[in-house]
Amino acid sequence: MLIGDVARRSGVSARMLRHYESLGLVRPTGRTGAGYREYSDDDIRRIFHIESLRSLGLSLRDVGRALDDPGFTPSGLVDDLIRRTRERIAVETELLTRLRRIGAAEPDGWEDVLQTVALLQALASKSPEQRQRAALSSVGEVPVPVEALVEAVLSETDPNVAGALRWALAQSGDDGWPLLAKGLVASAAEVRERAVQAIAEIPGDEATALLRDALAHSDAVVRRCAAPALGARGVAEAAPVLIDMVVEEVNDVDAADALSALAGGSPALAEEIATGLVDRLADNAPGSSARRRRLAEALAEIPGSTAARALADLSHDEDRAVAVTATYVLGIRDDR
Repeated sequence: MLIGDVARRSGVSARMLRHYESLGLVRPTGRTGAGYREYSDDDIRRIFHIESLRSLGLSLRDVGRALDDPGFTPSGLVDDLIRRTRERIAVETELLTRLRRIGAAEPDGWEDVLQTVALLQALASKSPEQRQRAALSSVGEVPVPVEALVEAVLSETDPNVAGALRWALAQSGDDGWPLLAKGLVASAAEVRERAVQAIAEIPGDEATALLRDALAHSDAVVRRCAAPALGARGVAEAAPVLIDMVVEEVNDVDAADALSALAGGSPALAEEIATGLVDRLADNAPGSSARRRRLAEALAEIPGSTAARALADLSHDEDRAVAVTATYVLGIRDDR
């Protein structure tokens, strides 16, 4: 079979067949009387073998070794191909993500595209200062796509940058909810914490609904991040978690503030909260003096007779620091 016929049947161009010949990959078995290359059935079969191996990503050099070296084993080469393919996929996936985010920003012209690319690159910078500037400047004429902001929020370790990113996300609208919800159930504890911290800074019913879900989370850190935000929003279900936070000295000042906000909205709820705090006064475990002092400080902002009676009892506490704290708090309540 002549080279033109081989090219038509195999799909390999005559130019490439000549290149294979120059590399010694496949040589036509014979020549016609006029000197033209003539390929046998075995030659054509080898061409198909070459193309099959090339389709796996092998170089022509490796193809030649695979076909001609009896001692050649594919395992190491295949492992290397897998590694290189994964690297290529990662690069292509990153490019696809960037293109999708640029499209989501709905740029009006190439100037907008360039600004969006610059912001996306700055958000991925190794410099915390650059990431923070990008977060602060993302709320403008060419905003960063919400997906990119959520990804940055969930991965940011610098507290100053994280605060700027949460602020930018709160200004960006409602498109980030599905991604933040996924963050709440992420396998990494730090990602779950960042997700609930971001949600806590976003106003509105959607955020409140997600925070309610977080309040029932198996991760105590997630519950304790959600509870103060829910308390400030008047969600009574947060009270038990907030009381635990005061007792355990976990962000206890914010927890006490949230309890005060809840108690101010309903006399009945104020009595319920005061009762919950008083019940914890009976615990005589190690560190109970410091716990009673924290509870006295929390009771200071809870209106009603239950809180007042508990503070009066604490003003006679055997621990002088607790007694002084309760006496001082009672004085403030009397002035009010």
